[in-house]
Amino acid sequence: MSAHLLPVTVSLKLRPINDLSRAALTAWCAEHDEPSYRVDQLRQWLFLKRVDDFDSMYDLPAKLREALQETFELFCSEVVVHQTGRDRTEKLLLRLRDGSHVECVLMREPKRRTVCISTQVGCAMGCVFCASGLGGLWRNLSTGEILEQILRIDRLLGPGERITNVVVMGIGEPLANLNSLLPALQVLTEKEGLGLGVRRVTISTVGLPAQIRELAAVGRAYNLAVSLHAPNDRLRNQLVPVNRKIGIGAILEAADEYFQRTGRRVTYEYVLLGGINDAPEQARQLGTLLRGRTAHVNLIPMNDVAEFPFQKPAAPRTGRFVELLQNSGVQVTVRKRKGADIDAACGQLRLKRKARGEE
Repeated sequence: MSAHLLPVTVSLKLRPINDLSRAALTAWCAEHDEPSYRVDQLRQWLFLKRVDDFDSMYDLPAKLREALQETFELFCSEVVVHQTGRDRTEKLLLRLRDGSHVECVLMREPKRRTVCISTQVGCAMGCVFCASGLGGLWRNLSTGEILEQILRIDRLLGPGERITNVVVMGIGEPLANLNSLLPALQVLTEKEGLGLGVRRVTISTVGLPAQIRELAAVGRAYNLAVSLHAPNDRLRNQLVPVNRKIGIGAILEAADEYFQRTGRRVTYEYVLLGGINDAPEQARQLGTLLRGRTAHVNLIPMNDVAEFPFQKPAAPRTGRFVELLQNSGVQVTVRKRKGADIDAACGQLRLKRKARGEE
């Protein structure tokens, strides 16, 4: 597994405006003799009005728009692939400044518009069934690169649509990049940002106990989803190699603390791999593990990826797994698959790009 943590390549001329905090943007406006209320105007254009260039921000003075154009880039990525599925799921493959690629997805439901975003280029966790980690970790994304995925997706929406939910479940381990992720989420939940409630944001993690506690200490009750995938350490060590240094017990202890500090029920994600982790005995073990906890299990039938020897279980076997969990008193749902015809599972488009030697 390679692990190349490289700095973000930055243009010598133009800076990514989405990397600037509100305080930094306020300071920049002051340097250009602009009143502080210009910051609110600018952020409304960035996050609410869906413009693609600074010149469209017509209520800003021409001199300020010119200064913005000379200093910043609104979008620092390039859309290299845009796919739309039969269920109206949309997926973007973005090329970043250094030539690396990340993915983001828009999932439409009758009352929801959910965006799935990435936090790293590649992943170091090594889950054996996940396309995101093939090739290892390249680098962390910046705050601006995380935000830009959401703004790119937002501009795909029609006039009557708006983003209702954000799930941090794309490429990478989110809790390994909290320094960039937390400021991005702060912008999303600010009134002059996208104005999302914290309960509409879900952060998925393979289970890093120290970082789970760090997230809890922030004091913002984001939804936490732990990618468990096995009911015992022996099997989880095989499926999620980083578990050898952690252990399920330590993960559950940290997750319990997260619930105690935030009041948010923890979700445990469990990818069902036919013949690997979907046996009735494994369902009973999982039920015993979670019985008595304020928890929810999200079962995810395996997405077929040509590079992996795994397959999803047959529907009756999935149904039996659900039944046994419910008999243990555990709440459970089976995730509805979205965008199956456009490689919407995280990492698949990027993987194809790498296979063709384009990254």
